Amino acid sequence: MHVIDQLAYQAVFGKNTEKQQACFTIWQKGVKANIIPSSINDLYLARGNDKLPNNFTVPAINIRAMAYDMARAAFQAAKTNKVGAIIFEIARSEMGYTAQSPLEYVAVITAAALRENWSGPLFIQGDHFQAKAGSMGQPKAGEIETIKQLIQEVIQAGFYNIDIDMSTLVDLDKPTETEQQIPNYQYSAKLTQLIRQLEPTGITISVGAEIGHIGGKNSTVADLTAFMTGFKKELPSKLTGISKISVQTGTSHGGKVLADGSLANIDVDFTILRNITQACQTKYKIGGAVQHGASTLPDQYFNQFVKFSALEVHLATGFQNLILDHPAFPKQLLKKMYDYIDQQHHDEQKEKQTPEQFHYELRKKALGRFKQELWELPEETRKKLRDSLADRFAFLFKELNVVETQALIEKFVKPIITTKTLQDFAPKAKTKITKGLSD
Repeated sequence: MHVIDQLAYQAVFGKNTEKQQACFTIWQKGVKANIIPSSINDLYLARGNDKLPNNFTVPAINIRAMAYDMARAAFQAAKTNKVGAIIFEIARSEMGYTAQSPLEYVAVITAAALRENWSGPLFIQGDHFQAKAGSMGQPKAGEIETIKQLIQEVIQAGFYNIDIDMSTLVDLDKPTETEQQIPNYQYSAKLTQLIRQLEPTGITISVGAEIGHIGGKNSTVADLTAFMTGFKKELPSKLTGISKISVQTGTSHGGKVLADGSLANIDVDFTILRNITQACQTKYKIGGAVQHGASTLPDQYFNQFVKFSALEVHLATGFQNLILDHPAFPKQLLKKMYDYIDQQHHDEQKEKQTPEQFHYELRKKALGRFKQELWELPEETRKKLRDSLADRFAFLFKELNVVETQALIEKFVKPIITTKTLQDFAPKAKTKITKGLSD
């Protein structure tokens, strides 16, 4: 077994002392190879200040299944195409059902970059740090405190990009956009202030906010204006604010599943991205609009994100689907995963939902339970999956026009190496994960 493969495995499946040592060793090797956890904030603010054209859209990739192999495939395609503008992210909910802690996630992504001889600023992002609503406009009891604890944990692990998602608190029953967005911008400002207090010296963490809940009402410039006006008043003027804003354009996480398990066509309003990006840049000098829930869209849609000035696009379920539906993926293992879903998550099956719809929607929740079996698939099988994933990544990099962006990243992003010791990599107690969160 290759030494990096062995370290990555120990970082995930070893005993606590082995995990700690493996994560520390991977971090040290990463620093020597110029693989430095970094913030993409300066690149995004350069877009907001007209120092960069709106001619590329940064892919933010959620690594769920077969994390090490999938990340290797992404770096393989990135190295071949000289891609530097690429984010690896994991949502709060994903940390739970994929059984990936922040420390483990950073170690696995770094190890994959080492294995593929890729180097450069490494953008690790906390996606959808979201508060579940307890009542209209109010977070469920304990949610904000949980998110605060998670923010502290991920920053210590090397996440220097964090997406706050308080869009669940937007109260659409209120008559005006300003009133609707009050809880969103108030809590977003409080959490941004915490991030600024915790970020390492010399690093300005890239913070994103969200004005439209994915799967809900489409976003408008009026929503953006209401949010930003309130947010700027709530955040102390001496502190750096957000670098981007996530919006709703008509997509949903994972796509909309038909009775036979296939995905329905959806109507995406790309003009929302262009209009909100323009307002972000001209009024607030921030990077622009972010699209969620895009990985299952038809292939011809992806170049539209660039044409309509999207700053960033989040991609998740499509890669999971590629793995689980691949001809090389063991059918018996997939059946075991579905049996597990039937037994452990049957209470989540919706009325009139077919088995195909239920399995498609819930199979992500089997990834943590079968993580080790997925990791230990035969190398021949894993290589077939990596090759297919690498081809997919290469396609998306070209469509999103991030090919040849390594030099661009080097120009605008100056990595800061934080001082770490072995003790910094001691496994942490699990952070509470709440069901029903976006990912």
